[in-house]
Amino acid sequence: MSNTHFDLFVVGGGINGTGIAADAAGRGLSVGLCEMNDLASATSSNSSKLIHGGLRYLEHYEFRLVKEALSEREVLLKIAPHIVTPMRFQMPHRPHLRPAFLIRLGLFLYDHLGKREALAGSKGVKYGPSSPLKNEITQGFEYSDCWVDDARLVVLNALSAQKHGAKILDRTRCISARRANGKWEIALQKQNSDEIINITANGLVNAAGPWVSSFIQTGLEQKAPYGIRMIKGSHIVVPRLYPESNSFIMQNEDKRIVFAIPYRDNYTLIGTTDEEYKGDPSKVAISQAETDYILSVANKHFKKQLTTEDVVWTYSGVRPLLEDESSDASAVTRDYTLHVADENGAAPLLSIFGGKITTYRKLALSAMEDLSKYYPTLGQPWTDKEILPGGDLNSSLADYATKLTHKFPFLSAQLAYRYANSYGTLCDLFLAGKTSIEGLGQNFGQDLYQAEVDYLVNHEWAHSAEDILWRRSKLGIEFTEAEVSTLKEYLTAK
Repeated sequence: MSNTHFDLFVVGGGINGTGIAADAAGRGLSVGLCEMNDLASATSSNSSKLIHGGLRYLEHYEFRLVKEALSEREVLLKIAPHIVTPMRFQMPHRPHLRPAFLIRLGLFLYDHLGKREALAGSKGVKYGPSSPLKNEITQGFEYSDCWVDDARLVVLNALSAQKHGAKILDRTRCISARRANGKWEIALQKQNSDEIINITANGLVNAAGPWVSSFIQTGLEQKAPYGIRMIKGSHIVVPRLYPESNSFIMQNEDKRIVFAIPYRDNYTLIGTTDEEYKGDPSKVAISQAETDYILSVANKHFKKQLTTEDVVWTYSGVRPLLEDESSDASAVTRDYTLHVADENGAAPLLSIFGGKITTYRKLALSAMEDLSKYYPTLGQPWTDKEILPGGDLNSSLADYATKLTHKFPFLSAQLAYRYANSYGTLCDLFLAGKTSIEGLGQNFGQDLYQAEVDYLVNHEWAHSAEDILWRRSKLGIEFTEAEVSTLKEYLTAK
């Protein structure tokens, strides 16, 4: 890699970094990307797993952001139908929190602000004795948004970037970058290595997420143009709370909302919180106060009462939001700001402040528009038309899963659906030629077979058991310590 030159180099392997790398590479630029850890190892794998317009952002008058996000739902359903799926959301009505007319107005805007083709509109719902909600909750509202496997969306964008010629350098830290002779001189260092890799680039993108400002200050030795406000969002996972397939969006007395979302067949994901965070973003974790808060909101709504003992897994992420001087953490804007600085019209640095996973593709479009004057031969926008790797199902997700069971009769319906919902047609790379379940190799537990593990290591930058169990798949929640140990031993021996 030493002495390699790129048109554009991206620092940060989250959703914004990989999205920009894919967009730029598809427009004809030579692109490199480095990520100091695993792809999607920070904020981008710790979201609420939703592609949504942001209904509550309407209360903060963020109409442009909501409109953009609403339109993006439809685009992502088309280009990533294997990992982005429609979901209905029900908001139980609690009159003392928000009047019905205000919710109806918000949902009317939600239905009409953005282009809506595949998703159904909103409607009122009534709850009877069989409802999982408490008896005093008798009515509510229902609308559409989407579910996404967030970490896989990042990996698919990295695969798309690579397909278009980009070089993806995982576990590689950018330790410094300096302008010299109208270009960037960049020093990289692989994890667990003393070797320094020196490269050059015409332009540099700072997509370091929670580290966006600190990278400017330490890696570039410059003053950051904006401050960021780190807002911690935590989630809990409990055994399935209700049998229905819809999610619930629950209002709370502090005007915040909390989601309850079906998760991996047997669980319910509940969150999120909004809490100021001042520590190291890599060490973020849920607090007992956050757990109690989430449980309290759920217990105000559902007949089945939860305690701390019901929590089978938690995760937390830090949203690197633009400092907007808001006194309320939940009111800090989720919109993004892009800042471009150059030196005598050359060597641009584009830094990303804020953003949300739903609008990553639009953010990348804006980034390329801001950089276009530095790249006169830049190609045209394309990411709304090309399906992300594995998404060429040519059928519904359910139908594709059924086709897998016909093509590979040894697959159970559950395993075929997981393959379809995680990899789409990419699963052909590890299923091709297999005629029996034994042909998939060692079973590490929970139907994670050697063929899938080898594919993830060889094609999707996976190195550790954590990469495989918590980001490439979500099987970690069901793996025993012994099964994790067996997987670690296999990976160490590879």
